[in-house]
Amino acid sequence: MASPDGAHGEAGATENQHSNQQPQQADTNTSMTTDASLAAKSKRPGGPRKAAPWIGVVLVLVVLVAVIFGVRAANSRGGGKADDGAASSVAIGLKLAPTNLDIRNTAGSSLDQILIGNVYEGLVARDSENKVVPALAKSWEVSDDGLKYTFHLRDGVKFSNGDALTAEDVVWSLDELVSKQYHDADSLKNLETIGASGDDTVVITLSQPYSQLLWALTGRAGLVFDKDAKYVAKTQAVGSGPYLVKDFKPNTMITLEENPTYWGAKPKTPTIVVRYYADDNAAVNALRSGEVQVLAPISAQLAEPFRKDTAKYVVKTGEGTDKYVLGMNNAAGRPTADKKVRQAIRYAIDHDQLIAARGGVDKALGGPIPSLDPGYEDLTKLYPHDAAKAEALLKEAGYTKDHPLKLTLTYANTYGSEIGDQLRSQLKEVGIDLKVNVVEFSTWLQDVYTDKDYDLSLVDHNESHDFTQWSNPDYYYGYDNKDVQKLTDEALHATDDATRDEKLAKAARIVSEDAAADWLLNYRITTAMDKGVTGFPLNMNQTYLPLWNVAYTPAK
Repeated sequence: MASPDGAHGEAGATENQHSNQQPQQADTNTSMTTDASLAAKSKRPGGPRKAAPWIGVVLVLVVLVAVIFGVRAANSRGGGKADDGAASSVAIGLKLAPTNLDIRNTAGSSLDQILIGNVYEGLVARDSENKVVPALAKSWEVSDDGLKYTFHLRDGVKFSNGDALTAEDVVWSLDELVSKQYHDADSLKNLETIGASGDDTVVITLSQPYSQLLWALTGRAGLVFDKDAKYVAKTQAVGSGPYLVKDFKPNTMITLEENPTYWGAKPKTPTIVVRYYADDNAAVNALRSGEVQVLAPISAQLAEPFRKDTAKYVVKTGEGTDKYVLGMNNAAGRPTADKKVRQAIRYAIDHDQLIAARGGVDKALGGPIPSLDPGYEDLTKLYPHDAAKAEALLKEAGYTKDHPLKLTLTYANTYGSEIGDQLRSQLKEVGIDLKVNVVEFSTWLQDVYTDKDYDLSLVDHNESHDFTQWSNPDYYYGYDNKDVQKLTDEALHATDDATRDEKLAKAARIVSEDAAADWLLNYRITTAMDKGVTGFPLNMNQTYLPLWNVAYTPAK
């Protein structure tokens, strides 16, 4: 059930840290996740003298001015303490900056990150383990046939402008999403009717079961808007969450302020200032200088000085759903259409070496489903690093070191050149002559994603619950497996989670055994914080960042 404090389960915030669907363009040095580009196709000396009456007034004014400026200066650095020593504001440094606040029309994970769960809410939410928990709906029932979802709304919920939030607003929001095809409308599949029963009950009926409906409603598709509100969506927001948007400077910063009408408990910190840093050095300097108290993400290498300075900082790593995929073109006519070639490539890759070169915080991932998604199974033992086995498979496919297999790896320059160099070196050891072609993202998008003109590719697939790309033969992998398609379809139409997860796991194992691609790593998010920060979310914080539990107690 939901925490009594707000629209997040108890797992929605991390432990106290006071102690010690689509490919995304990537960030070179940190998260490897950026804007969802494809979803759319930054004092008087002297002895004692009797003072004139006006001098006392001046002194009082001077003191008042000093106090006011002192408070402002303290607040700008996360100061302004409450009675318990906690600061009244916290400054957070993030990487991906929204260009505007129109979450219904604008692509980009930066909007999901800062607005969902903070400013806007849906019927349901996600916790830190990527599980569905109650939000605006305090409870719900699903019919045995999986076709009817009945949501019971909380009492007394208001939007930030004071309007009551009712079932009518929920129905209107979902109807608008579908009719105007707002962002992520396609994630709500099999919808038949959306209706209200009184002010506090919403009923959604489906034409056939869809096992991912609840999870889809935790994102943009399920957000509830005030049907009567008048505001400029690009620069303003009217939601029901714990925070209001007090100030917004595109590509630069956003200030969140406590929402006095919030239905749940007050956020622990009244004011959150989010500053965006495109430059990694500027971000690191901001944390070091105290301009921000939290920095996320930060590369393992840049985080090392903070990790060592345990008297001042805490560095933590959280889980994510980013899958760093080495795509292989499975289409007929390509060398990689040969399963033995694909298997050889997988055996040739030393994943531990790749991860170590990035600082050692990422995880090996042996298949298409990460640990926070349904259907996960540890498949890393299917293709352990084995150069001899790779050479043997290549020989069976007709290639030797004297007659090497020649392939081209094409990927966007936002990923940097190091990983391409590593793959070239590793594949060379088994007799594969790899040409690395680093291009502009727009070129990759056209040549690889659209035209499917490539041998190998490299991209971060950061979306959760995106396994269906492996059941789509028209996707850029060109992977066409009828068993996978059947299992995926059965999983999506399952009426219980256990069946869904079992079907997905079976399908994922087939995909991995087929060596349809290689999963170089599961990217994990590193966050560096002032030691006085507590409650900052670690898991998935690049796409989902609820801040109601964040607090900061400056060192004395």
